[in-house]
Amino acid sequence: MEFVISFDMRAPPFGAPVELLYRQALNMSAWADDIGFNVVSLGEHHGTDDGYLPSPIPMCAAIAARTERVKIRPNVLLAPLYEPIKLAEDLSVVQLLSGGRLQVVIGAGYRPTEFEMFGTHRQERKARYLEVFEVLRAAWRGDAFEYRGREVRITPQPVQPPPLLLGGAHPAVARRAARIADGYFPPGGENWHVYRQERLALGKPDPGERFHKLGPIYTHVTHDVEAAWETLLPHAVHCVESYTQWTVEAYGRASGPFASGVDPQNLRNSGAYQVLTPEDAVTLINGMPDVSTFILTPLLGGIDPEFAWQGLRLFEREVWPHVRHRSSDLPIQPVDG
Repeated sequence: MEFVISFDMRAPPFGAPVELLYRQALNMSAWADDIGFNVVSLGEHHGTDDGYLPSPIPMCAAIAARTERVKIRPNVLLAPLYEPIKLAEDLSVVQLLSGGRLQVVIGAGYRPTEFEMFGTHRQERKARYLEVFEVLRAAWRGDAFEYRGREVRITPQPVQPPPLLLGGAHPAVARRAARIADGYFPPGGENWHVYRQERLALGKPDPGERFHKLGPIYTHVTHDVEAAWETLLPHAVHCVESYTQWTVEAYGRASGPFASGVDPQNLRNSGAYQVLTPEDAVTLINGMPDVSTFILTPLLGGIDPEFAWQGLRLFEREVWPHVRHRSSDLPIQPVDG
């Protein structure tokens, strides 16, 4: 079972100061490393009203400097927005700084304004991230290679190239992941069966019947559930409403479980956001299957770090001793024969 601490670094005006959030994200990453979590996960978006993390690679480097064991996973890295040669160099350096702990989930992106911001077009995203895959593979073979008619060579070389996973929910993405990636990382596990069937058809090892079962998006541990919900709700509502707005921007209509509007009570009842006593948190985690992922998102929507630390410390004292035996690095992918 995989334990993940996740950050998107949102800092809406009603939340905590952005400088404080960044400092505490590093402290919390070190905390997760110290107690035995498996992964620090980072999102990426650009030009948002709340400052959603736009630069996961420098953040990965900072986390690498503060940690020793935990895997570092940008999820997802919006590859079409990057210059591929520079991306290969930057990821090489982070992989070296981290001692080989980087796991890169490549995504295509979907918000038109992000592509416009970087002078490209959403319609080009497939071709652009496929090019990124090709360049990164070539870059980490160690030899000079040709890129757009130029000879290039990436130095320094990582001792071991970071695994490249493909994120996305469409069946075509699942089939593509089976062909070109080191693994598939679908949100919510969508189309895992398509990915598995394609791998088997290609004669590659079986990745298993299912993707990691995901726990709640957010869990806070407390002895005063109602008071904690009162603190949490504005931040959770902010996150859900922004994702709804982004789907309208991208697809012309709202989509997702709260497309018709965010009712705080429905959000609370959705199960995606959990406020639990220590005893209930232990029950939740120990009830999850071995192939699953439990996520802490302590700074959700720019929430007060002091409030977040209260939940983390209580988790460490009264939950972790009863669940830490479940912690293990889930395999990204069976080794191809």
